[in-house]
Amino acid sequence: MAERFHATTSRSSDSLRNHFLLAMPSLSEGIFCHSITYICEHGESGAMGIVINQPLELSVAEIFDHLQIDSLRDFTDEPVLAGGPVQIDHGFVLHRGSTAQWEASLTVTDEITLTTSRDILRAIAHGNGPQEHLIALGYAGWSAGQLEQELASNAWLTLPADSDIIFRTPAENRLAAAAAQLGIDMNLISAEAGHA
Repeated sequence: MAERFHATTSRSSDSLRNHFLLAMPSLSEGIFCHSITYICEHGESGAMGIVINQPLELSVAEIFDHLQIDSLRDFTDEPVLAGGPVQIDHGFVLHRGSTAQWEASLTVTDEITLTTSRDILRAIAHGNGPQEHLIALGYAGWSAGQLEQELASNAWLTLPADSDIIFRTPAENRLAAAAAQLGIDMNLISAEAGHA
């Protein structure tokens, strides 16, 4: 786990913070293929988010074993997500409904927090952590202006995030559930998007 996460981006009115990015079919390779990303920070110096629908062949139980954290329940059925291609050896916990303070956290909204410190993993393992959480390795990052360029080239659809899709919808259904809020079936969208 990264012990410190520094949010250096400033907030602006056109920020996509607390929005979903839905990958268009033109993003046909790698981690972003058929992905939904939750944007945690977006400002003048760039953006960062967590891909929330790409499970790894790794369970939370295996992470706890690797970090030598004893758990009070079985986490073998809880997958770890591929959160993005940046810092893939660092853990990121996206969670909601927790009033506890953690060593390194970024408050995304009044409801959702991103934590990168190991103390939250110990709390989850011991039953004291947030019940609604996702654990990911890595994050998605964009330099200044990069996300805006990708949006202009029709790489992503955007919509305000729905925390129930993040925390209560199975990973494999999150993209379709978010697209349905836009009235879209992602399977029917052509990879040949154009500009009007």
